[in-house]
Amino acid sequence: MLKENVIPFLTDLYKNNNKDWFTSNKSRFQLANDDFKQFIDDLIPRLAQTEPLLNGLMAKDCVYRIYRDVRFSKDKTRYKTHFGAHMAPGGRKSKHAGFYFHVEPSGKSIVGGGIYMPEPAILKALRTEFYQVPEELLEILDEKEFKKYFDGLWFENKLKLAPKGFPKDFEHIDLLKHKNYMVLYELSKKEIESSSLVEKLVTIHKAMYPLNRLINTIIEDAHLQ
Repeated sequence: MLKENVIPFLTDLYKNNNKDWFTSNKSRFQLANDDFKQFIDDLIPRLAQTEPLLNGLMAKDCVYRIYRDVRFSKDKTRYKTHFGAHMAPGGRKSKHAGFYFHVEPSGKSIVGGGIYMPEPAILKALRTEFYQVPEELLEILDEKEFKKYFDGLWFENKLKLAPKGFPKDFEHIDLLKHKNYMVLYELSKKEIESSSLVEKLVTIHKAMYPLNRLINTIIEDAHLQ
């Protein structure tokens, strides 16, 4: 499905990222966008076998717009060169941890999970839990299936020093320096064009689901959902 319309459209968009080309190829965009949404609609029930809270979720609630917000960006490129979806309880705008899929044939396609840039109250709740009971997170990061796909938590934008309110000599202080509690796995072009892509995504989701479950449990226990 992705091979027929999604990948060819995104490949050409990467080479022609301007309004005139996009307008002339609007019908191709619609076909590609519809195909991607159908792919996500087919994927969600498979993920829901592991995460029941995804039952009833639809692609329209999860798929991001292709139009970039350039108001505060130096990069004024009008369109994203990927299709992406965040499948979490409540959809892409949810405060919960979820499963992310991003197909970009001209660059790096990615799949992952966890929570990106949580609001301050949620970030504090997560850090507090990981300070009080670090074993929960450490055990997940050390699980055999998890380590097949993920080399620990995503390290971008980590603090250099201990976050305010936590002792810098804490044995696992590195766990508390994260601003995002998420994991990523890069997919090759061969993988995203494969007929077994859905099975691959389902397997990866199962491997990282304990992280989502832990994060969402902390959020719910803190009444922050």
